[in-house]
Amino acid sequence: MDLKLKDKVVVVTGAAKGIGRGIVLTLAAEGAIPVIVGRRQSDNHLVQQEIEVQGGRAFCIEAELTRPEDCERAIKETVAEFGRIDGLVNNAGVNDGVGLENGSYQGFIDSLHKSLVHYYLMAHHALPALKESKGSIVNIGSKTAETGQGNTSAYAAANGGRNALTREWAVELLKYGIRVNAVIVAECYTPLYDTWIKTLDNPTETLQKITQRIPLGNRMTTAEEIANMVAFLLSERSTHTTGQLIHVDGGYVHLDRAID
Repeated sequence: MDLKLKDKVVVVTGAAKGIGRGIVLTLAAEGAIPVIVGRRQSDNHLVQQEIEVQGGRAFCIEAELTRPEDCERAIKETVAEFGRIDGLVNNAGVNDGVGLENGSYQGFIDSLHKSLVHYYLMAHHALPALKESKGSIVNIGSKTAETGQGNTSAYAAANGGRNALTREWAVELLKYGIRVNAVIVAECYTPLYDTWIKTLDNPTETLQKITQRIPLGNRMTTAEEIANMVAFLLSERSTHTTGQLIHVDGGYVHLDRAID
């Protein structure tokens, strides 16, 4: 299926590693021009080079998205370079373990800036360009907003906010023909996930227990599987889909994990 993404300019945050990297590689393979936004330009360039070796195009912007001015600058640099924005994928964030008992006011606020506030700022600054292109927004979210996890109040709150903003923006932007959807991730193996699992006392055993709870195939979701859904939602093949929270999780959230 041709997703008709050729030469579409799509801004992707947290795009140098993990799910974000998977998204930009998939977009580039579809002929789109991903704008790789990440905090380390050296990491951004590695992904750009990977795309260019395959014959694709990409553009890199170094930005620390907890700084509001960097969010604005990332959008301005994109428009200055291409004159348009056809899509925005809000992906950057971190499950930083700021809980209720072990957290603090500052830790909670800082965590929201890492995982939620820049979703709003990137969309706010990109909106004029998206109105011109009748583009699309995809927010990446996490199961923690629905299932809880324990000891991660700030990240769960951020993801609850991501879900709410998806529905709110879908309503507000109807009049501009801008679609807004979210892809909800449960268990996807990324470098950050690998770092976390290795901090546990029994990482191998814990990982095995987690994968056994994933109904479809008893395996982790891949970054490519997340990316495929993102590409579809950005494309003209999903022109009547908006305000949806789409779970790409092997049934983790909604299926009974007691299924044999």
